[in-house]
Amino acid sequence: MHVLDILKERGFFNQCTDEAGLREHLGTPRTFYIGFDPTADSLHVGSLVQLMAMAWLSRGGHRAIAVVGGGTAKVGDPSGRDSTRDILDAERLEANKRGIAGQISKFCEGKMVDNAEWLDGLGYIEVLRTIGRHFSVNDMLRAESVKQRLERQQGLSFIEFNYVLLQSYDYLELYRREGCTLQVGGGDQWYNIISGMDLIRRLEGGHSFGLTTPLLTTATGAKMGKTAAGAVWLSPERVTPYDYYQYWINVDDRDVQRFLRLFTFLPVAECDVADIRAAKRLLAREATAVVHGQEAAEAAEAAALAAFAGGVSADMPTVAVNFPVGVLAALVATGVVSSNSEARRMVEGNAVRFGDERITDPKHSLTEPGVLWAGKKKPFRIEPA
Repeated sequence: MHVLDILKERGFFNQCTDEAGLREHLGTPRTFYIGFDPTADSLHVGSLVQLMAMAWLSRGGHRAIAVVGGGTAKVGDPSGRDSTRDILDAERLEANKRGIAGQISKFCEGKMVDNAEWLDGLGYIEVLRTIGRHFSVNDMLRAESVKQRLERQQGLSFIEFNYVLLQSYDYLELYRREGCTLQVGGGDQWYNIISGMDLIRRLEGGHSFGLTTPLLTTATGAKMGKTAAGAVWLSPERVTPYDYYQYWINVDDRDVQRFLRLFTFLPVAECDVADIRAAKRLLAREATAVVHGQEAAEAAEAAALAAFAGGVSADMPTVAVNFPVGVLAALVATGVVSSNSEARRMVEGNAVRFGDERITDPKHSLTEPGVLWAGKKKPFRIEPA
């Protein structure tokens, strides 16, 4: 199959600047790039669409360049934001770059570069004269990321307003240095991408392409990778492989088939699993293996099965307590609730059990190790401190 058909079939295709032209262009090996700004020391599940698209394009014979935005992160992308990003100091920025570079490398078979290499040396006057003069302020104000902020009267800093100039320059620089002719990004990057293409046309007389992936939400309308507890990070230090597995096995039934196509490398024919429980286990295992490796995925699955059967597994989240311990204190120690009053409501709502025993008395004490269930889907191994 043509790589564009693969991207469409699996759900990665949102829009492109010239589909017929891009289809012909990708008939031979080409160089493309995707950028990731190091705003944290880990990417999260929301970044997986870009990472998986990169992997499929690479498998289609095309050369990937992953840009770690050490330069653009100093400005901050306003796309999809309600407020200005915090300015990162040099130490934090370096730590973040190291963190996400390791994650990107699992998906990128090509080259990884830091745009600080060319952006840091640009002089302000040079930017205004060689880049800024090609941008219309009227067009910039009509860009969706800018328009939404202004309509909501949330303000937009001058530094953010300039972000599109820097991303456009990235594309120009990669076109010059690497022969890069395709930029891939999320749907909110459309204006930035076509601005880079325009800069390449104006300054180099070159022809290039842009392709965007959809901005995903779950069947419930929630932003992909966001939970009540926060973002679902790819770093095992932030979210353990067990908890990562739990995220996928607990997704809405309506999302399972779609997510199997997007977030695993299974053939499409193997993504249509009639039994929803089997499909969820398949999604959780395969999606966890993509990020954390097969061994960690199998351990997480074994731990989940042990917990479901009332058993204890070493891979389960662990809470150390001094026995005997009140069930309310144990629930607070898990981090699922932040106070005894919240824990009490959970107990009184029949949402807590220890092993196979339903706990209905808020004064109940735990006297031995075991599995404490906080709701239907959150087991914790309770051990002596």
